[in-house]
Amino acid sequence: MFQTLYKKCLEFAAHKSSNFYLGLVSFIESSFFPIPPDIMIIPMVIAKKKEYIKICLIASIFSVLGGIFGYLIGYFLFDVAMYLIEFYGYQDKVENIKFNMTNGGGFLAWLSILFLAGFTPLPYKAFTISSGLIAFSLPVFIIVSLISRGLRFFIVAYLSYKFGELFTEYMERHGSKWFTIIGIIIVIIFILIYLFLKFNGQDQ
Repeated sequence: MFQTLYKKCLEFAAHKSSNFYLGLVSFIESSFFPIPPDIMIIPMVIAKKKEYIKICLIASIFSVLGGIFGYLIGYFLFDVAMYLIEFYGYQDKVENIKFNMTNGGGFLAWLSILFLAGFTPLPYKAFTISSGLIAFSLPVFIIVSLISRGLRFFIVAYLSYKFGELFTEYMERHGSKWFTIIGIIIVIIFILIYLFLKFNGQDQ
């Protein structure tokens, strides 16, 4: 099934209404669909290089809107949300985070995890739904999603624009590894800045 969906997304990327299908895939991928928008972004940018910014924006905006939809599933439809979370094997992690946040901790940890889910190959949909389940701050959720999804799709679109098929081959071999490494580095930098500002504020 996964291979069938993968091939279908590639067909959508070559369709005359590819922008519409990119928006659709970006939206549903953030709540339940298994194929990431990157699969469509790369061939679309290679075919329409001058539109790489537009393609990036379509993927980013609709992915965040889909993330909000996933959040609402988690917030209002508990049974559906738990079924999807269990499908991706994250039920224990969600329970742990929910327990920590209820007891006054876990906010920064979930913020970091949410960013990594949006930027790296982690299943973003599992964390959009989980954010609703634990009633994570919706405005913060939207901001983090915009940053992580926008940054990821911009990198994919820009490198596809610059390097074309060479980037496609590289992504197939090493993409997951490098996005994970870069995402972890960004989170570490963010945490260090947060701690620095926090301790400086306490000293004053």
